[in-house]
Amino acid sequence: MSKAITLMLATLVTTAGAVSSAWAQDAAAGEKKAAMCIGCHGIHGYQATFPQVHKVPMISGQGGKYIVASLVAYKKGERKHPTMRAIAASLSDQDMADLAAYYEKHGGAPAAAEAAPPAPPADVAALLAKGACNSCHGPNYSKPIDPAYPKLAGQHGDYLFVALAAYGVEGNANIGRGNAIMAGQVKQFKREELKAMARYLGSLPSELHTVPQSKFR
Repeated sequence: MSKAITLMLATLVTTAGAVSSAWAQDAAAGEKKAAMCIGCHGIHGYQATFPQVHKVPMISGQGGKYIVASLVAYKKGERKHPTMRAIAASLSDQDMADLAAYYEKHGGAPAAAEAAPPAPPADVAALLAKGACNSCHGPNYSKPIDPAYPKLAGQHGDYLFVALAAYGVEGNANIGRGNAIMAGQVKQFKREELKAMARYLGSLPSELHTVPQSKFR
């Protein structure tokens, strides 16, 4: 493993430890707090239009620590998304922990392949190796080395592309993700290369899913 990748992992693990230091969770309480989430994340195929049209990410079955880390990043403005920042700003640390606990177990995870995922085309394999993607997200991209990192396998490919591209945006008040490690990774690639990786990752067996929920409950 290269020195750069080793340093990247050490930095990310330190950050993940900070996120988990005050971990307290109540999934039952999270269910009661999820009303603001279900209008987008509880509808199959629901599409957002900002910063471009893409399916909203599946969060049921996602790691709870990652959900907390994401919400904290939106609240701090490290992830620039006006709607999500407004939602995250309304949440306390306990709210985030409860919502994360709820969505981590929400609906029961569908069977996800434990074996190695289907091999990508040679060109995509080379891109994934260049980015050392499995160093953090696991060899099957669904078992990250720390649960504060996202599960990628089976996530909507168009969302993954938008998320990856956001790390490369600078100087925009409404778009971008302020993570220096991921920014450095993303800037190695052309947009079409990011799309190719996102399509492959989105095609894999997944623990992520959408549980349909009524807005009127």
